[in-house]
Amino acid sequence: MRADRHDESRIRARRLRVAYEAARLIARHGLQDFHQAKMKAAAQLGILDDASLPRNSEVQAQLRDYQRLFQGEEQPRQLRVLRQAALEAMHFFERFEPRLVGSVLDGTADAHSPVSLQVFNDDADAVARFVLEAGRPARLQERKLRVGKGLSASFPAWEFSVDGLAVEVVVLPTTLLRHAPLSAVDGKPMQRASLAAVTRLLADNADG
Repeated sequence: MRADRHDESRIRARRLRVAYEAARLIARHGLQDFHQAKMKAAAQLGILDDASLPRNSEVQAQLRDYQRLFQGEEQPRQLRVLRQAALEAMHFFERFEPRLVGSVLDGTADAHSPVSLQVFNDDADAVARFVLEAGRPARLQERKLRVGKGLSASFPAWEFSVDGLAVEVVVLPTTLLRHAPLSAVDGKPMQRASLAAVTRLLADNADG
């Protein structure tokens, strides 16, 4: 029993070390993919067993702590700039019921982070026509999202910039407006914010 407790304690310590190093890589070197950050951190630390790999939610918790300790002024300022850019992009896509998702919404975004939006229409070509007719330089990509337990699907995604900041807009069918895709961080339905909610978020932070 004592040996088992010692092993568990050692694994917890390793998970914490990997989570912290992954968070540092994200904060300092612009890595955006939690899995990539965890694998790179584990390799750098010489930790190769799967049991010592932290969950994405553990990395996110360490990232919040790291930003608070080492980027206490810089990161909140950059976050506000990104949220302002998100608001501008959401006004542009207002007819498609845009929702803000990802690190710009949850508060862990920094200068390396894109603004991530979801827009909704059962005719993805309608969004394509809107983007092209507006004459905004944009690039069409694909993004894979988890839409249920063990289920993934690919969706069109437009990439462009607002004042030099990267914006990604994923086009989803209207059924996913009611049933959010699952988060890569905790596996739960994604947190999302409407244009009105983002407006309030900026106003509340300005008041604070």
